[in-house]
Formats: sequence, structure tokens, C-alpha cells
Amino acid sequence: MLAPGFIDVHTHDDTQVIKHPSCEAKISQGVTTVIVGNCGISAACALLKGDPPDPMNLLGKRSDFDYPSFAEYILAVQEAAPAVNVAALVGHTTLRNNVMDNLYRPATQTEIQLMRRALRYALEQGALGLSSGLAYASAHEATTDEVKALAEELATFDAVYTTHLRSEFEPILTAMEEAFATARHADVPLVISHLKCAGAGNWGRTKEVLSLMDSAAKGQDIGCDCYPYAASSSTLDLKQVTDEFDIFITWSDAMPEQGGRMLDDIAKSLNVSLLEAAKRLQPAGAVYHCMDEKDVQNVMRYPLTMIGSDGLPNDPHPHPRLWGAFPRVLGHYCREQNLFPIEQAVHKMTGLSAQRFALKDRGQIREGAFADLVLFDPETISDRATFSSPKQAASGIKRVWVNGALAWQEGNQTGQRSGRFIKRKQ
Repeated sequence: MLAPGFIDVHTHDDTQVIKHPSCEAKISQGVTTVIVGNCGISAACALLKGDPPDPMNLLGKRSDFDYPSFAEYILAVQEAAPAVNVAALVGHTTLRNNVMDNLYRPATQTEIQLMRRALRYALEQGALGLSSGLAYASAHEATTDEVKALAEELATFDAVYTTHLRSEFEPILTAMEEAFATARHADVPLVISHLKCAGAGNWGRTKEVLSLMDSAAKGQDIGCDCYPYAASSSTLDLKQVTDEFDIFITWSDAMPEQGGRMLDDIAKSLNVSLLEAAKRLQPAGAVYHCMDEKDVQNVMRYPLTMIGSDGLPNDPHPHPRLWGAFPRVLGHYCREQNLFPIEQAVHKMTGLSAQRFALKDRGQIREGAFADLVLFDPETISDRATFSSPKQAASGIKRVWVNGALAWQEGNQTGQRSGRFIKRKQ
């Protein structure tokens, strides 16, 4: 089957496309375009005074943040010549970090005006829109009014607002209402990032969540993305430490030898509680097996849902979604689980995504469109990346073209790197 090249709408590849422009994890699974700057954290427009705060540290070390303006980020991507196309959001937390002496409080009116000015400048230079990550401590104290004020800048540019909700746990409906209200206030499109019902006490609530999405969609332009796994991955958050599900530690600055172990095993070996073990590991990264499989399928099947990997390329032991998200949808969920027709799955990875983010002439196969294409075998396409061995290329991806150039053929990169930076509506 020949399909438009897959568009990964939710990535944290901001620095990866520059440091490692071969982008093998993406091109090997048929991804031809990545959208960076999600969850409130972007390398573009970042001004660091010291080490990057959590969760900006997911994107790299201080030396990886060298793009104080959006134009400088574009230039760096163009000079790196990545194998995939790149489009970028500007992160709310990044803007906060630039102007605030303390991220754990609301911004002042002066600080909000400085953030608005920086965001407007980035939008003028081609940013897709604004992302927020209100669940993280570095943005959690931001008021709804603070985010609304920034979102006001988006309307002039027909730009989009994407958000990692303030909570994906028990208060998820309230958090969704906040997101809807913010987008309505600014009269801009909304994308809820990696929509999920996280935490054992929240399992089974996708019926409520999707019903609320339906209600909101009647009056405003909304959508969401998800990844095809029942486990999440991020920095190690003390608020998420629990014995209700497994937590796998992917890295730890304080105790690097503990990376690659379950938190429960680490706690037992140290003879301390789970929470105390987590404190000793900080800062650290983790995979949380915090979702119910039926909820994942319900969200994935939802008509307004796009597919995004949310992979963390700087993680030494990444979640398998980094290498396997798109083939997993086509192989495991389409062919094996019959969750939806393959045409619908491809649309969630291509046309729907290009439409939502206004990626002109992408996500379709037609005369006059960019030749971003993937040739795959629907009988053999499969994700090979696992939680224990995550850095494995998928099977069944025969060829991948980016802007007309053959980038991947029969399990290997061709050496052609013809990705472009895509400005808003370009």
C-alpha cells in the first residue's frame, strides 16, 4: 500500500532533528514530518540562565538550547538538513522560563506582556502556535487567565493552541473545560495532547471524556492526539508515584546505575518507600504503566483523534513509542485487533493531521502535493520496539520518500536527507 508520509503531530524531537538529523527512529516507521515544541517545552525561543528546568530537560542539556529566537531555530534545522520535515510550536513553559525568576508562581502582568511579545514574534516567523504543559510543576501555577492572554496572540495568525492538560487524572473533566474555555476565549483551534485517563482510579472514564469532547466539538474547533500504548513516559514525577501500577526508571542523574530498573525493585534494594526512592533518584525519567487498554482503544478510535508518538529521543531507554507508534497502529490495532479500517488509520496519521495543523499540500497523495510517501506491506507491517528493547526499527516499511527523494529502502536509510522546515500555512 502507498500512503501519504505519516505526520507525527506530537514529538519532542526539537534538538534531535539538529543533533542527529538522520532521524532513523522516525523515517524507519514511515514518518516524514514531525511537529516539535509540544507540552509547553520548546527549544525554539529558549533563553536559559542555567540548567533547563523540568520538563525542559527532556529536550537535552543546557548546551542543546541555543536558539533564542524562532528564526534562529529555523536556521539551525535548515543547516542540519534532517531526514524529515519539521514544524514547530512555541512552549508556554519556555516563555515563562525566559521572563520569570521563579516558575512556581503565577506570572505578573508585566511578565505576561513580555511572553506575549515573544510569542507574537515567533508567530510572525512561522510558528504553528502555542503549546502548554500545565500538569508540570513549572507551569502548574500559571493561571487560566495567564494562558488565555497568550492564546489571544494566536487568533491574528490563525494559529493553534495545544495543551498537555492540567490533569489527566481524577480532575480531567475540569482540566478539559479549562482548555475549551481558553481556546474559546481566543477563538482559536484546540488540540488536547495525548488524551488519556491516567491512574488506576481513572480507568474506564473515557466514555465521560469523549462525551465531553463531543459536546465541545459542537461549538468550537477541537481535536486530540494519542499514542497506541497503555503506558506513558516523562520525567519522574513524585505526584505520580504509586503502588497501583508499575513504574520503570529510564534514567537518573543522582543514581545513574538505577536506570533500567522498576521503581519497586529499587525501593526494595534501598530498603525505603517508593516515594523516598523516587526522591533519591531525582532528577530522573520514568515509564508509567498507568492506563487501561480499553481506554486507549476508545480514544484511538475516536473520530477527532490523530496519532502522535510523544517519543523522547534523548532518553537512554526510551518508551517503545519512539520507534514503533505508527506501525503499531497499522499492524497491531488494524490488522490484528480490527479496531478500525486501515484507511481510517492512515487518515489519522496523515490527512487529518495536516488539516488540523494547516500543513499545506501535505498528508495527501495528489498532483501538486509534496511527495511525502510511504510504501508498506499491510500484511507484515509491525512494531518491533518493546519496553525491554525499545530501539528497534519496525518491519514492513518498504520505502519512504520525503519531498520526492527516497529516504528509506528495504530496512536502510539511503543517505538522502531532504526534510524541510515548514512554517505555518506554508
